[in-house]
Amino acid sequence: MNRILKIVVAVWCAVLLSNVSLAQVKSDYNKDADFSTYKTYTFAGWEKKSDSTLNEFDKKRILDALKAEFSARGMEVVNTDADAVITLFIVVDQKSSTTAYTDYNSGLGYGGRGWGWGYGAGGTATTTYSESDYKEGTLVVDMYDADNKDLLWQGVMVTTVNEKPAKRDKTVPKKIKKLMKSYPVAASK
Repeated sequence: MNRILKIVVAVWCAVLLSNVSLAQVKSDYNKDADFSTYKTYTFAGWEKKSDSTLNEFDKKRILDALKAEFSARGMEVVNTDADAVITLFIVVDQKSSTTAYTDYNSGLGYGGRGWGWGYGAGGTATTTYSESDYKEGTLVVDMYDADNKDLLWQGVMVTTVNEKPAKRDKTVPKKIKKLMKSYPVAASK
């Protein structure tokens, strides 16, 4: 019985910890804007030089994923005379996660005791703590009207940064796709 409980707890912890790497997305947009009229955009760069925390490969991963998602929504990137302007801001923080696992062994039974017969109870518990460090990234994508500079859409994504570059090749586009699902124009099929 105790072994089954350990397996169930281990599976439950694995499910909870695997959800830590999922991206949390929030967005807001100008309800009065007609997003179907925006056909071109340009990247205005990274706000406050926030991209200094990224290497050139990760910058390219993010920009390529955004270009693919805007293209799927009928928008083309241009260098001049764009309908919309995209700015990016990123923060990467070092975080720590602490988990605890308690192993309880009980001893219930019926038998002789020092003063007579009856039920007995007792047991031991051992708690194991583990701590792990990870990086959490927050990406903010702002889209402005190129003419009047009004904010049209803002997407914010908070996610765990994968330390392995080969994994980021796959996870960055997936997470940007999730972020862009909150954009008011759906991707064409």
